[in-house]
Amino acid sequence: MSTDRDGVGSGPAETFLTWPVPAEVGHGDTVVVAAAVPKEALADTVAAQRMRIVVVGAGAIVAAAALGWFFAHRAVLPLRRLTTATKGVGTRLSLDVPATGGTTETAELTAAMNRMLDRIAAERRHTADALAAARDFAATSAHELRTPLTAMRTDLQVLRTMDVPEPERLDILDDVLSTQQSVEDTLGALERLALGELTTHDDFAEVDLDELIDQVVADACRNHPEVTIVSTVTEPLRIRGLAAGLRSIVENAVTNSVRHGGATLVDIDAREIDDAVELTVDDDGCGVPPEDRERVFERFTRGATAAAGSGLGLALVAQQARLHGGTVCLEESPRGGARLRVTLRG
Repeated sequence: MSTDRDGVGSGPAETFLTWPVPAEVGHGDTVVVAAAVPKEALADTVAAQRMRIVVVGAGAIVAAAALGWFFAHRAVLPLRRLTTATKGVGTRLSLDVPATGGTTETAELTAAMNRMLDRIAAERRHTADALAAARDFAATSAHELRTPLTAMRTDLQVLRTMDVPEPERLDILDDVLSTQQSVEDTLGALERLALGELTTHDDFAEVDLDELIDQVVADACRNHPEVTIVSTVTEPLRIRGLAAGLRSIVENAVTNSVRHGGATLVDIDAREIDDAVELTVDDDGCGVPPEDRERVFERFTRGATAAAGSGLGLALVAQQARLHGGTVCLEESPRGGARLRVTLRG
């Protein structure tokens, strides 16, 4: 490269890149300074920088892909475990996946699915119990209903095939009507027992027990005008339960006292004791022998009296007491007859 009179370098133009820069030097004189860089050196530098950028960019992409796969795998792994556990759900209806670990959403989903499976399992157990009770009801009721239905058929055949005097014909018809009423009562009690077996806690509601007892007493006084039936409940009582079931307890207790105990006085009381409500029904009837006090709560079991009945009244009482988290028992009453004591926890 050579220098001309203006101080600007000269050389093969195609091999250099030149940048003229004007500058002032003493007394206002102006000179031009030129900086020249070989094109080949500049191209090499740019190529090297480009290569660095490409390598760094490729490395960043690879690192981002690896980190993305790692975190995505960690996020999806609990879902895969949950999917595998769901496929393996059997009769136990439970996921063998802990509710902790993984993302918060996965843990919440696992916990929610376990709660759902618990509810399904509870409903399945309830359905199995109801089906078992239905089979038991069917077998027992078929046995119990066969005798009255056979008696009705015999009476009807007598009326159809024989010329019976009018007094005897009326007696036979009365017998048929009485048997029909017994069958109807039995079927109604069986229906209430079946409905009780299908009851869940979702069917419960707040019930004013004192008002319900007053209503039952009023109805019972109309149905049994010859019997004194009173309520000695002195305070408002609210309980979470089944209104129809609680009413069934009181109605069957009164009916049992009047029909089977021959009572002329029935006293109904209820009061709160700790976390429960205790309901007692006292009568002045013949009472229940100690050896029969547990047996009479079984279905189709009748006491020592000869009074007609389906043998399901006290079974209904026992069932409703159990549904309300309580117990039931028969004791000797201070009035001389029987005391039915029912504990209800709602």
